[in-house]
Amino acid sequence: MAEPGVTDAFHRLYYDTAVWKDTYWLGVHAQKCPLDLWIYQEILYEQRPDLIIETGTAHGGSALFLASVCELLGRGEIVTVDIHPIEDRPVHDRITYLTGSSTAAEVVSKVERLAEGREHILVILDSDHARDHVLDELRAYSRFVPAGGYLIVEDTNVNGHPVFPEHGPGPREAIEAFLTETDEFEVDATREKLFLTFNPGGFLRKIA
Repeated sequence: MAEPGVTDAFHRLYYDTAVWKDTYWLGVHAQKCPLDLWIYQEILYEQRPDLIIETGTAHGGSALFLASVCELLGRGEIVTVDIHPIEDRPVHDRITYLTGSSTAAEVVSKVERLAEGREHILVILDSDHARDHVLDELRAYSRFVPAGGYLIVEDTNVNGHPVFPEHGPGPREAIEAFLTETDEFEVDATREKLFLTFNPGGFLRKIA
């Protein structure tokens, strides 16, 4: 088992060199830790979701990664939401792009319509990382997750957990607040088995 100090030191080195900003999936910019993407494909293989809801599209690299895995599995679609429209995002039959704030009522309503009739849904939150925004997302999107399913909150590593201490309250603090409001979710630390994750404490499994 790795020493926490060693893990945190490598985490800070990896994050601060910003190599994650220079990461691509099939030529499309994907600002992710590859170890987290590996865990995502394990979850997709195990859960076989009908729909993946992603907030925070950016250039679409992570949506394309998820669509690629879904294509291999022969199951699943992605609806991805971002407030900023970006040209030349990848086109894929399994990806639907929505433009607007992830917490806006009209956007949530569109997602709700796309989720109708879907039994197995995975949610990944990666938009504005301010605590209050993430908490609003948790409240809005947690209802789509079935028992045994996952709601993943990304970038819980900021605000000193262990990187970017000057960020201010963010996703980690939003989760802490959310878990005081509900007993339907628990943190699944087994999804952090590869040691380096940008989502420490952010893999939430619905238990009820």
